[in-house]
Amino acid sequence: MGLFDQFRIWVLTICLVFQSGYGFYLPGSYPHKYGVGDELSVKVNSLTSIDTEMPFSYYSLPFCTPDGGVKDSAENLGELLMGDRIENSPYRFNMYKNETEIFLCKTDPLSAEKFNILKKRIDEMYQVNLILDNLPAIRYTKKEGFFLRWTGYPVGVKLQDIYYIFNHLKFNVLVHKYEEANVARLMGTGDAPDMIPSIGKGESDVPGYMVVGFEVIPCSVMHNVDSVKNLKKYGKYPNAVKCDPNTVSMPIKEGQPIVFTYEVTFEESDIKWPSRWDAYLKMEGSKVHWFSILNSLMVITFLAGIVLVIFLRTVRRDLTRYEDLDKEAQAQMNEELSGWKLVVGDVFRAPTNPALLCIMVGDGVQILGMAVVTILFAALGFMSPASRGTLVTGMLFFYMILGIAAGYAAVRLWRTIGCGDNKGWVSVSWKVACFFPGIAFLILTTLNFLLWGSHSTGAIPFSLFVILLLLWFCISVPLTLVGGYFGAKASHIEYPVRTNQIPREIPAQKYPSWLLVLGAGTLPFGTLFIELFFIMSSIWMGRVYYVFGFLFIVLILLVVVCAEVSLVLTYMHLCVEDWKWWWKSFFASGSVAIYIFLYSVNYLVFDLKNLSGPVSATLYLGYSLFMVVAIMLATGTVGFLSSFWFVHYLFSSVKLD
Repeated sequence: MGLFDQFRIWVLTICLVFQSGYGFYLPGSYPHKYGVGDELSVKVNSLTSIDTEMPFSYYSLPFCTPDGGVKDSAENLGELLMGDRIENSPYRFNMYKNETEIFLCKTDPLSAEKFNILKKRIDEMYQVNLILDNLPAIRYTKKEGFFLRWTGYPVGVKLQDIYYIFNHLKFNVLVHKYEEANVARLMGTGDAPDMIPSIGKGESDVPGYMVVGFEVIPCSVMHNVDSVKNLKKYGKYPNAVKCDPNTVSMPIKEGQPIVFTYEVTFEESDIKWPSRWDAYLKMEGSKVHWFSILNSLMVITFLAGIVLVIFLRTVRRDLTRYEDLDKEAQAQMNEELSGWKLVVGDVFRAPTNPALLCIMVGDGVQILGMAVVTILFAALGFMSPASRGTLVTGMLFFYMILGIAAGYAAVRLWRTIGCGDNKGWVSVSWKVACFFPGIAFLILTTLNFLLWGSHSTGAIPFSLFVILLLLWFCISVPLTLVGGYFGAKASHIEYPVRTNQIPREIPAQKYPSWLLVLGAGTLPFGTLFIELFFIMSSIWMGRVYYVFGFLFIVLILLVVVCAEVSLVLTYMHLCVEDWKWWWKSFFASGSVAIYIFLYSVNYLVFDLKNLSGPVSATLYLGYSLFMVVAIMLATGTVGFLSSFWFVHYLFSSVKLD
């Protein structure tokens, strides 16, 4: 075989791998082949509602239980933190076997407590979430001529002060014939079949199917309780069941049992396995306004470019003028100097609370690094919606690993402020490892008590609390100390100028400098407020977020704009002889968090109008505060580091006496 033929085979093989991996979720689930008649088991997730944002266990309501008892499915750390509680269910099918009028169970007579809980869950619009082969059950409704898609189905409905429960489910399972890739057959003719072994016959000839869709139609059907007294589970209901989703006829009453039934049909579909999540990604309300985002990105990019060009021209003009004056007359230059060059002896004076600044910068480096890596991996498909909980798990993993970067950045900045002094680096490293996680622990613990009091599955179990504490003190803290050790060993950044012993008096300003600092956050906020709406909707409205590519672009633009805003504001302060730029550069870009929190309040008032109860509002504001603190640390760090680099570069580029 010639060299060209070998090259062609390798190219075709690589293309084939990428083609077969199109839409493949990494590290998501693999295609599962089911033979005709194989049993399919449905799982249940927590009951959810956009009215309360508090998930509850499926079996907290009087539903049928599976034989052998309720068992938890394997869950990862991310699922537990998100409040998912996946358990087995009594619903079971056989592949490609249509069944109707399947009797599931008759519950015990509703006690007063169960009856009141059921009414409350119906009032709060709770949804039942079912899962088959890792696919959530999807429901289609028609409204004003359009088909809307929703995951799950409501527990029941209230009409004219009467509560009705959906006690009959009509399942429609979409299947696609299992296609086993035969590499040799796809490679074509020639020498390829001789070089690559063909997949043998046998199992590949056995007909098999993959689940590519899971639809549910809930119905409220009046059942005769007396007719099912002698029926066993999965037996044939004696009467025909007519499932009409537009009518309800099964009211719930205290002291009366509820009869549950279901039916299932299988439908062969053209949807291929890699595309089976498309229906969920195109759900009503989650379709991203591509034109709006592109328009926003173009405007922000153009605006950032203008700021950068004006800024660079201004700095270069000043540098050129000072150098020219230096050449003409030294004495005249000293008399006519004004602006930032006058603060040469104070510009690197240590700020107030330098340890706190170093700690916040270290935590900001850690959070920003986690965000960049996580969003990049999600954009590449490693953390898709098909892999429940992997996004949160990945965030925790990357955050712990990047403790090294946090310790290194904080200690090196500490030594730079102290002009190379190593004293206190261990204390700084400890505080970096405990500052933001401590804030997060305090917020989450407070909210967890509220969830525990409400018996919600969103509450973090005590065992998980112990695991999180072990991860914190056994992995994150040691890695941060290791990073601090490397920061203590690294050479500190030397200042290009000497600091005077006596601080220079700052002239009176025409306007408060902190007013500019707070106003500077509007420009970074403009880069992300459109994307922020979709993120908030995915978190609080139960919609699927999947455009991580756009999110990564927005994150890069946010970093650029934060750096530019902080640079411009630092330069403006130096020009009016205000040498206290350290904290102002941090909060110039970090103030975007204030606007995000105000936007969160606006979203609560105008978009989550149905959010009921003070507990739900407290949970929302608590989680929003947690998010805002993280964003403030990350964006503030970007602003401070860019300003520090700029000030160091600026005073290194001119001749000074």
